[in-house]
Amino acid sequence: MAAPSSNLPRPPDRWIYGSLIFSAFCVLATIGSMRLITGAVQSLGGPVSIVALIAVVIIGLSTLLFWPALRALRQGRTAAAARAQNNAVDARIATAAATEYSQIAIGWGVFVLLVVSFLAFIFMNDVAVGRTFFLLPLMQAKWWQVASKFFTVNITVFVVAEILVLIWGLVVALARLMPGAAGQPIRALATFYCDVFRGLPGIVTLYLIGFGIPTSGIPDLIAPHIYGLFYDMSAMSPQEIKTALRIPVWWWCILALTLTYGAYVAEVYRAGIESIHWSQISAARSLGLSYLQTMRYVVVPQAVRRIMAPLLNDFIGLQKDTALVQVVGLTDAFNQSKIIAANAFNLSAVTVVAILFVLITIPQARLVDHLVERDAARMKAGG
Repeated sequence: MAAPSSNLPRPPDRWIYGSLIFSAFCVLATIGSMRLITGAVQSLGGPVSIVALIAVVIIGLSTLLFWPALRALRQGRTAAAARAQNNAVDARIATAAATEYSQIAIGWGVFVLLVVSFLAFIFMNDVAVGRTFFLLPLMQAKWWQVASKFFTVNITVFVVAEILVLIWGLVVALARLMPGAAGQPIRALATFYCDVFRGLPGIVTLYLIGFGIPTSGIPDLIAPHIYGLFYDMSAMSPQEIKTALRIPVWWWCILALTLTYGAYVAEVYRAGIESIHWSQISAARSLGLSYLQTMRYVVVPQAVRRIMAPLLNDFIGLQKDTALVQVVGLTDAFNQSKIIAANAFNLSAVTVVAILFVLITIPQARLVDHLVERDAARMKAGG
């Protein structure tokens, strides 16, 4: 009888029996959660038969976890037979397959546990949790009232601020990279700006600008001169002049968000510009291009392609931070939902806001993932 080879893999028994036990635990957890849900619906006088049918289907689907676990058990026996015959190749193949099937069962088991735990959380305490966050009649009655504010205020502020941030961030980044001794004070100012506004919380910046600038009276000094260039103010009453010169609050919110995110985007631009090899800058300057021409025609176009994913990540954060504008009294979707929640003593309207933000963010997140994968594939092909 041949001695066992040292190249034989270790038996995957731990993975196999672990996946079987975990699958059984997931099925039992699903049964318990479905009993909780059915009991809650029955206590409320709901359609028990329909809920029971859905519960049976969910339990049946959870038992599918045993399929990869049993496949792992079968591959484990194949691996054991190959080890007994001192067949290292077949043993390795079967062991790898058994481990993979076990991991599939465990991975889907975690998914099942999270789903049934969420369902059980909603139906806990006679569906008190579900009624607090997901009261469907209230969501149906108020969703457009919240959504209209979301698209007219939050999305408008986001789009305008995003355009301004793209321009302002690039200006600051170029200022931070200004060459020579003459550019040293500009570099110092740009660095100071980035340090300050990256250190300030966005909500503090919004509060200071949204309340501080109008209170200081600066708009009352500047606005008449600008307004007088386009309109005749001599025939207007003092109240009409005051109304005409009032700058909408959402412009101060856009200014605050632009200053805050301009500091972050400037650093993203700077990283992209510095990633371009110095030889391209030297070649452009040797051809007679100025510093600004080199940046415009050679460096910045390449840098922007490299930083698309980080830029989009910053803009996702900018979009979410539009909910902070309510601190200066602007009635956005979040503020509107808080008013509804205070009147109805229910948070379902706030859930509508959360759903809207998630729905508008997911496509951007997937676009970021696509760009990251495309850049990774391009670098591999180039390598």
